[in-house]
Amino acid sequence: MKRLAAAAITAAVLALSAGAAISASAPAAWTVDKAASSLRFTSSMAGESFTGAFRRWDAAIHFDPANLAASSVAADIDVASAVTGNPDRDQALPTATFFDAPAHPHATFVAHGFTALGGGRYQAAGILTLRGVAKPLTLPFTLAITGAQARMTGAVSINRLAFGVGQGEWQATDAIPATVSVSIALSARRVP
Repeated sequence: MKRLAAAAITAAVLALSAGAAISASAPAAWTVDKAASSLRFTSSMAGESFTGAFRRWDAAIHFDPANLAASSVAADIDVASAVTGNPDRDQALPTATFFDAPAHPHATFVAHGFTALGGGRYQAAGILTLRGVAKPLTLPFTLAITGAQARMTGAVSINRLAFGVGQGEWQATDAIPATVSVSIALSARRVP
């Protein structure tokens, strides 16, 4: 009986220790400093380049360079918050012709696959959903972590036509190219 009790206590201690080790190795949560971060896009219209930004977006980040397998990110972008500095273009972007914000108010990027490329460079493999269309997307980025602060930058090219951005006459690529460049500059703090 004593052996059985001792075995049960040992098993319980090992289970608790294993649980503590698993939770201790879980990736840290990070809070985005929105004032110090940006989500921008660059394209051109009729040969004139322009840069725009999304004013409202957020990201749930759980990331640890030592535990990439358990790391994840889920970004949510309010597409109606896009601004480019041109009133006509800014009024057109949320409409059904472009982002279709009334039917699809949010774009999302969810990634669970991360690869270290060395020298503070990584890739996030995930799914971008825009206008209700979900497509795989690989986002290369650089990351510098100093204490509890992190700074990430990344850029990727997206084919707007694959997501239906640009309907009717705007499906043609003579006025607006098919490829849009998206850049992210993110500052975050580790949640204690």
